[in-house]
Amino acid sequence: LAEGVKTENDHINLKVAGQDGSVVQFKIKRHTPLSKLMKAYCERQLEMEDEDTIDVFQQQTGGKC
Repeated sequence: LAEGVKTENDHINLKVAGQDGSVVQFKIKRHTPLSKLMKAYCERQLEMEDEDTIDVFQQQTGGKC
């Protein structure tokens, strides 16, 4: 194929399944970094905006009485 000619294989269709059972479909280029897909998913599903804060908590297992 000549350079710059697009084929059907330039894109792939992916589904991202959330823990709540929701499914979001994406059509991305094969060489697109997954970080770009993750960002789009988070913005869409979590309604995240610039400067939002994510709180992180360590999981505590076990304990002493």
